[in-house]
Amino acid sequence: MSGQKTNSQSAESRDQQGTDCCTASHSHSLAEQEVAADVDVLATLGNDTRYEALRLIAEADDDICVCEIEPALGVSQGAVSQALSRLFSAGLVERRKEGRWRYYTATPRAERLLTVLDDTRSHDND
Repeated sequence: MSGQKTNSQSAESRDQQGTDCCTASHSHSLAEQEVAADVDVLATLGNDTRYEALRLIAEADDDICVCEIEPALGVSQGAVSQALSRLFSAGLVERRKEGRWRYYTATPRAERLLTVLDDTRSHDND
């Protein structure tokens, strides 16, 4: 309640002084390309299939074959292929081809992102 009083007093103070609350210019330190890249990564993780596929890949002890991912996710082969392609394009997984099979591993960036998500989730319970 005192915070509301202080806020209204500050607004009244600004009004009396003739200053506008929105005169300051604010910006962030990221370049437009960096913002676009971050938004792409976040959008990639914003889909259940892609997120769960990344979790499976990151938690695997070794490279994981696409044939192991499909049954674990319970979605069509096409949906898995699209998810893996998007994860690869976003730089969250690496892939290698061996014969007709593709094997996937999480990139260090993906590992760091998942760790941050785990850390923030554990703090929600505090």
